[in-house]
Amino acid sequence: MTDKARLDGQVALVTGAGGGIGRAIAIEFARAGADVAIAEVIPERCEEAAARVRELGRRALGCVVDMMAAEAIVELVNRVDAEFGRIDILVNNAGGTSCRPFLQQNETNWKRIIDLNLMSMLRATHAVAPIMIREGRGGAIINVASIEAQRAAPFFAVYAACKAGMVSFTHTMALELGEYGIRVNAMAPDHTVSPGSRGNRFGPVDESKWFTHTPAEAEAMRQLIPIGRQGVDVECGDAAVFLASAMSAYITGVVLPVDGGTSASSGWLRLPEGGWTLNQGLRIAPLPDPNRAKPLK
Repeated sequence: MTDKARLDGQVALVTGAGGGIGRAIAIEFARAGADVAIAEVIPERCEEAAARVRELGRRALGCVVDMMAAEAIVELVNRVDAEFGRIDILVNNAGGTSCRPFLQQNETNWKRIIDLNLMSMLRATHAVAPIMIREGRGGAIINVASIEAQRAAPFFAVYAACKAGMVSFTHTMALELGEYGIRVNAMAPDHTVSPGSRGNRFGPVDESKWFTHTPAEAEAMRQLIPIGRQGVDVECGDAAVFLASAMSAYITGVVLPVDGGTSASSGWLRLPEGGWTLNQGLRIAPLPDPNRAKPLK
């Protein structure tokens, strides 16, 4: 690892860090030299992730916290500050949703999704940024959004709206906090293997209980994702290390897709026989073999 990717001496707070992308980010931060505070609502997952950080020789603080509770977030940040005396990196990763048409939801459903995905980010940033300013070393805030922030998302309307708000907030905070040396960026994952995406939403992370895709589902993923496979959580962890480290010292206010190319494909699907098709059914023939292509006249 290049020295610019090191996070030695820094303290990171990662929300929703007990499984999936958040857990991978916490572990990769520790591998890069940071001490890590784990915020997670499921106790077993919180302690397991903290133990992994300690195995890598870094200090860990496991905090069981409901990121939908405003007072709990303030208490969380105060506890991390008291334990480590600083916070250099904040990752707003806590989030989640359910698949349901908008008209089948009600205000209670909306509020839960908004509190978890949007309000938790606002509250954590509001509590952590003054600590970064107080310490005078700058900092990095990373908001884990989604490519759903920038496209239609049937059955996930409120979730996608929250992620769009997260992207807008990222842009604005990059301006407001830039003078303090605080960089604010977002990541936009798409299809990433995680406990939640494999049916392990509650209790300890147990890969033996995860469902697997059928061959037809795996082929559908291959057609959907230009790289041809789902992402793995550590790839988001690597992206977060980049955004938190000196490697991105002059980068702020950006949204980094970590999606295997799905945001770039914009609805194009790979055809089994080669080439691509739009969802609307427009077919584009495969490119000719370059070895047999005729030169232009």
